[in-house]
Amino acid sequence: MTKKRFQIDFSILLPILLFAIIGITTIHSAESLLIEKNNYAIKQFIWYGIGSIAAICVILVGNKKIMKYAWYLYGIFVLLLLLLLFFGEPINNARCWFVIDKVGVFQPSEFMKIILILTLARMIDNFQKKYPKPTVLQEFLFLLKVITVVAIPSILTFLEPDTGVVLIYLLIALIMLFISGIRYRWFLLLFTICGIILTTILGLYFFNTDLFIEIFGTSFFLRVDRLLDWSSKSGYQLERGMAAIGSGGLLGIGYNQTPIYFPEPQTDFIFAIFSSNFGFLGSILLFALLLYFDIRLILLAIKSKDKTAKYIISGIVAMLIYQQFQNIGMTYGVMPITGITLPFISYGGSSLLSYMIMLGIILNIANENKKKKLFS
Repeated sequence: MTKKRFQIDFSILLPILLFAIIGITTIHSAESLLIEKNNYAIKQFIWYGIGSIAAICVILVGNKKIMKYAWYLYGIFVLLLLLLLFFGEPINNARCWFVIDKVGVFQPSEFMKIILILTLARMIDNFQKKYPKPTVLQEFLFLLKVITVVAIPSILTFLEPDTGVVLIYLLIALIMLFISGIRYRWFLLLFTICGIILTTILGLYFFNTDLFIEIFGTSFFLRVDRLLDWSSKSGYQLERGMAAIGSGGLLGIGYNQTPIYFPEPQTDFIFAIFSSNFGFLGSILLFALLLYFDIRLILLAIKSKDKTAKYIISGIVAMLIYQQFQNIGMTYGVMPITGITLPFISYGGSSLLSYMIMLGIILNIANENKKKKLFS
């Protein structure tokens, strides 16, 4: 039987093309608010080109070979996260990036998200093959391994500090374990422990500030303070971002016409720019496109007969939906401002490149599904 050529799933690729158009044009609009002009829109276009090449490389290599080297990739990026703490360039009081002259910045944590998904998918698949009907003890030991694998990059990323990405690591692991079908008692135990820890931390924060700072330090106190500050819907960035959204009205005030300045319009608050330009109806259309893309990925996971592919897609969907909800939610003041960008739309070389690599993995899974359906 001749080898079937690669089949592109255009129901997945088309939303990416629309995201690219929306992202580049909105970033261009955001540049009008910036004092320093850095040609972000042109750079984003270039990164989409580089990302497309990366996605093609992933397709040519194939998911099986990539999964084979998942642990090596995990080790390399853990090392990079560690080196960041010593050699990373401080930007806005955080060491999240390596600064590469004349190229830009490189953020290892963005790639760590997809690498963590691949590593956990391999771990879960191997465990299920080894123990089709695991005992409670076997599951417990496996969960300890998972916790260790997730904890190492989480601690290193937290120290940068980048709390938002740490939350993504934890959510990825939680959803993938839930999809794997392990006993639900572990989730009940986990939520109970997390509830106790969170209650203790908040209790110290509100009722004994001095002891809180003595135990956790000033840096962690400021991060908790920032996370909780969103509930009052106060703050320069949030107030002006919401004003920009409100200015859009039903149909928007027009492209490149955002009337008010706020920090990070090309990254964290990209949705505020889009909403002011295209209004409520434009925002609804963007919501619909995001929802369509997420549903396509969920259906892809459901239809896949490969369990590893299901776990990979579940981790990707968890990451994307959380980032979409977090990024858009924080511009409306319903979520804390954590610096989480809107996937495929916000400006960012490392983040966009990691998403395009992820796209290559997704298209590989879609292609395998079509092949199995054709020859079954």
